[in-house]
Amino acid sequence: MKKGLKVLGLGMLFGVMTTAALAAEYNLKMGMTPGTAQNEYKAAEFFAKELKEKSNGKIELALYPNGQLGDDVSMLEQISGGVLDFGFLEMARFNIYFPEAEAFSLPYMINDFNHLQKVTFDTEFGRTIREKAQNELGVLVLAQGYNGTRQTTSNRAINSLKDMKDLKLRVPNASSNLDYAKYTGAAPTPMAFSEVYLALQTNSVDGQENPLSAIKAQKFYEVQPYLAMTNHILNDQLYIMSATTMESLPEDLQQVVRDAAVEAAKYHTKLFVDEEAGLIEFFKQNKVTVTEPNLDEFRAAMKPVYDKYIAKNKEAGKKAIEEINSVR
Repeated sequence: MKKGLKVLGLGMLFGVMTTAALAAEYNLKMGMTPGTAQNEYKAAEFFAKELKEKSNGKIELALYPNGQLGDDVSMLEQISGGVLDFGFLEMARFNIYFPEAEAFSLPYMINDFNHLQKVTFDTEFGRTIREKAQNELGVLVLAQGYNGTRQTTSNRAINSLKDMKDLKLRVPNASSNLDYAKYTGAAPTPMAFSEVYLALQTNSVDGQENPLSAIKAQKFYEVQPYLAMTNHILNDQLYIMSATTMESLPEDLQQVVRDAAVEAAKYHTKLFVDEEAGLIEFFKQNKVTVTEPNLDEFRAAMKPVYDKYIAKNKEAGKKAIEEINSVR
């Protein structure tokens, strides 16, 4: 993988550097799938500003939003191969290489962002995933930001688990989201994100699940009269970096990068927390009925999901869940 990636034409991929970038000693690049209006891009801009200021202009970071450089998996491969310097990635996406990492996205496995950070940085399980990423992929995890919690919208009220029965629910084609739909009694319906609004509008599907920020950005509230606070999967965004790039920097600038990533992740988290705080009222003002079902029965319904995870990952999976539970 790495050998193939390194032969990619950098000029074709990244274009011509600006005069300002040429003045820097280190011209670095960060790719992402979110667009320029999204919180992730705003946080990346903050990261670029921190890098430039704290390095006294020695580091210039160019941003490539809107999936210009590919999807998150493609960019992970580019970072692994040393072709791309920085990117975003959910912790659970490491399951492509390390299957036990799926635990980070299992429905109701993570309580909140504070719990997620403890699992990522304070458990042997989290440390092992990060060390594998560094040693086997050449990818460094610098920091972790909060990226919203997934909720469920629908064309009928969800007041309890029984209201999920046979709900035709659009989910991304990812095992944890599919399992959430299946084991709550809904009918999981994988579909491209770009097709969801029309599918909801025409009642081809009855509902969908996404963080509040995405529900607003995609205007799903226009075609979905109900929002259930199901809090089933917490999304994060890792600030990841090529180990090759890090090794090319002097020690003082390595520390600048680490510090800037931590500050950017804090800002990233604040953007999402602040936005979510006002969105419930926004949806209510737009005539959406917001319900808060008892989540204990939702959590209990996920036992087969956890059993399946342990069966697949054996002792490593059992230990991962034990450690996750130990830091709740």
